[in-house]
Amino acid sequence: MTFSLTTRKEEIDRLKNEQLDLLVIGGGITGAGVALQAAAAKMKTGLIDMQDFGGGTSSRSTRLVHGGIRYLKTFDVQVVSDTVKERAVIQHIAPHMTQPDPMILPIYDEPGTTFTMFSVKVAMDLYDHLAGIEGDSPLMKYANYTIDKEETLKREPQLNPVNLQGAGVYLDYQNNDSRLVVENVKKAHTLGCLAVSRLKCIEILHDDQGHVNGVKVKDQLTDEEFTIHANVVINTSGPWSDTVRQEDKQAYKKPRLRPTKGVHLVVDQSRLKVPQPTYFGSGTADGRMIFTIPREGKTYFGTTDTDFTGDYAHPAVEQSDVDYLLDIINRKYPSAHLTVDDIEASWAGVRPLIEAEVSPTEAADAVSGASVSDSTSAPSAVSRGSSLTEAEDGLITLAGGKLTDYRIMANGALAKIKQKQHDEFGKDFILQDSAEIKVAGGDFDSDNVEAELAAIAQRGTQSGISQEDATEIANLFGSEADQIFEHAQEIEPAEGLTLGQTAALDYSLNEEMALTPVDYLLRRTYHVLFKNDTIDEVKVGVIKHMAAYYDWDQDQISRYEQELNTEIAESRLEKFKK
Repeated sequence: MTFSLTTRKEEIDRLKNEQLDLLVIGGGITGAGVALQAAAAKMKTGLIDMQDFGGGTSSRSTRLVHGGIRYLKTFDVQVVSDTVKERAVIQHIAPHMTQPDPMILPIYDEPGTTFTMFSVKVAMDLYDHLAGIEGDSPLMKYANYTIDKEETLKREPQLNPVNLQGAGVYLDYQNNDSRLVVENVKKAHTLGCLAVSRLKCIEILHDDQGHVNGVKVKDQLTDEEFTIHANVVINTSGPWSDTVRQEDKQAYKKPRLRPTKGVHLVVDQSRLKVPQPTYFGSGTADGRMIFTIPREGKTYFGTTDTDFTGDYAHPAVEQSDVDYLLDIINRKYPSAHLTVDDIEASWAGVRPLIEAEVSPTEAADAVSGASVSDSTSAPSAVSRGSSLTEAEDGLITLAGGKLTDYRIMANGALAKIKQKQHDEFGKDFILQDSAEIKVAGGDFDSDNVEAELAAIAQRGTQSGISQEDATEIANLFGSEADQIFEHAQEIEPAEGLTLGQTAALDYSLNEEMALTPVDYLLRRTYHVLFKNDTIDEVKVGVIKHMAAYYDWDQDQISRYEQELNTEIAESRLEKFKK
């Protein structure tokens, strides 16, 4: 079954005319996870998003399936317990998206330090215990350990040696965030979910008894407005959760979220080289932790953690964000001497953190360590827990959390939805074990990922695709890459693109609902972020090929070209450069 502009039109017709069991508002990782589990349970499910799938927070993370070891210091043990166990589960169901990648945590004797050499060992031992890394676990090869100052500097010679005590090393996982979203959506779609991007919820609808029974939406592509009806509606819109709740005119309106902004900057590894993901205190006594992470010949670092009140759809990197991160990185890596001119790309994202207490008239259930803070807490101290609530009119909202625990959050939501379907609509559904539902592209042995992906890439080279392109396609698309390789044998390279690039683009247009150049070059691939040296050439071929595929007129071509150029310029921080 294709997943394209053609199916979008067909599924909009069905959304207009069919009664759904469940409508999910918000197609980030949380909504994608809920939709997948609902479709697997054979609920008639709809999934809508006002942007591209994963266009918000879920494409703007640190790109780790991160356990959050620092939350042990604030006693968020439940959050850590849930997330560290989940890393291995996600690696199993999305093996091409998620691989083990041990983290090094340098320890400095400095004011406001998060960990000492003693406390980091205690934290890492608890971390491993919560993750089940003990006894005969196959993950024992990743058991934590500490290293002294000399060994730390041997591994990372650019690190500042002043006041360095040593380091802890513990298991973490790398991740492709926006692709994890689209692989969940694709699998849900294969199982029958009606998934449509660029449909904005503009009103929550109610029946004669005042119960939520659907939504009114606006098609962002055509400006058409229409209604969708469903037995149950769940709001999984991340930073927009309160905004969607405001569309519900009959429910409790007190804001719940305290959004914060996180920023990451990308430089070439020739300017800052780290051998493995590295995580350390900011050294500024502000309680923040900073990552430096190698990827595709680049190093990216972040994150900031500041309250955010701007446009959630367009969180911007500010000069203060750049100054803050460059100051910390240049103190931790004093030989780097990084300036804004070294920054090749950047991104900013909004975290949907939970702050306000829920109404006493609402049912609130902890899904993954749901806890709240008051507005006097520092942004970095706000819990990463999630909450699942049902308003008095039946609107369910699943908010907060981390990318890592999206499946757990969906489990909790589906349990509530299943009960609601039974109690109010007399319908019974059997929930599937979501820990065994492989996402699209994940249909291979997750215990032998490296060998499996190498074998997939080899099949690509046999199809006439270069080794470099075949390897990238295997890593991005997993088991779905074989469809791309088969297609490559039937086509010629598009103008300005290699054979592999052409075949991969065609696949995303036909199977991944990539509707714009930004969809493809920023979220289906990461060309904008990690291939700054070739993006100006590749974008020309991509736009030209998409224009032919979609039969765009010159006005549409110009609009999409400008949209992409603006995205690239913002990512490069051109406004801050001379």
